[in-house]
Amino acid sequence: MSATVLRILVLVLIFGMVFLISEFLLGQLRHRGSSTRAINQRLRMIEHGDDRQEIIAQIRKSAPTGSFAHLPGFLGRGLAHMETIIRASNIGLAPQQAILLMFAAVGAVFSLIVIGAAYIGYGVTLGMIQLALVFSLCLGLAIPLLILSHLGQKRRLKIQEQFPVALDIFVRGLRAGHPIESALSLLATEMEDPIGSEFGLVTDEIAYGRELREALQDMADRWDLEDMRMFVVSLSVQNETGGNLAEILENLAHVIRDRMTMFMKVRALSSEGRMSAKVLTALPIGTFALVFSLNPQFYLEYARDPAFIIGFSALIGLYFLGVFIIRRMVDLKV
Repeated sequence: MSATVLRILVLVLIFGMVFLISEFLLGQLRHRGSSTRAINQRLRMIEHGDDRQEIIAQIRKSAPTGSFAHLPGFLGRGLAHMETIIRASNIGLAPQQAILLMFAAVGAVFSLIVIGAAYIGYGVTLGMIQLALVFSLCLGLAIPLLILSHLGQKRRLKIQEQFPVALDIFVRGLRAGHPIESALSLLATEMEDPIGSEFGLVTDEIAYGRELREALQDMADRWDLEDMRMFVVSLSVQNETGGNLAEILENLAHVIRDRMTMFMKVRALSSEGRMSAKVLTALPIGTFALVFSLNPQFYLEYARDPAFIIGFSALIGLYFLGVFIIRRMVDLKV
């Protein structure tokens, strides 16, 4: 057999192998995205045979607890803001657990830096302690919060886009003769995450005896969205005074869509400023963490100088001042 024939056979075999692997991967993707599979987290958990109480507990991990409300001043507000970020990101941990893990990471990194610096002969000075504290806060707290904030913002935008569609499905269910609870169940089975699991949680709570308005109000509090609050108010007013609920919600969906259109126009016009704010917020933290991780001697050499404490503190103050000014400039209300 000639070398040319062997080369052709090898090429054919390689083509066949790549073709079969591609078909297998595409088949898996089609199978995962097919309509026969559960389309949201709650339905997947039901499909796997999980208990309804466990499903409610898992989804309600993102529920606000107010456990930091009793803490004074800046500490209480800061921890409550961290709790909001963690809830919106839906990482599968309760906010208290995630905050505890982040502060444990800060403590572990700080201890390693102090012990390592003392071991290699730099000594434990005030400047070195300040440097280790800032680095550990960046690595264990600031960077995870920036990532979680990005994930939470994506989920909030997703649910804002889904909510008018959910109202349309709800209105069609009401006009088809379904009661409110049945129309909500329709949303739980037809809508994708995140709103599908949220309405599924509402239907489960109603099934266990909770009031409809309380369950919906909890959903609105979890996401802190005005659209959901208007939906809850509309249901409450209709329940007390009567009226055509389908027409009320149809008008509400129209208003929400118009507001979303204006919101997206504002986002498009302010996209450059918002991206600059994200970059200027994350870049100093990421650069400092990366340089210190790769070459800690670059900072440790100067940390022994008494002037380092003043200069580094001023640098941190200027960073937070810049972040505050940039955030105020791009914080547009619609």
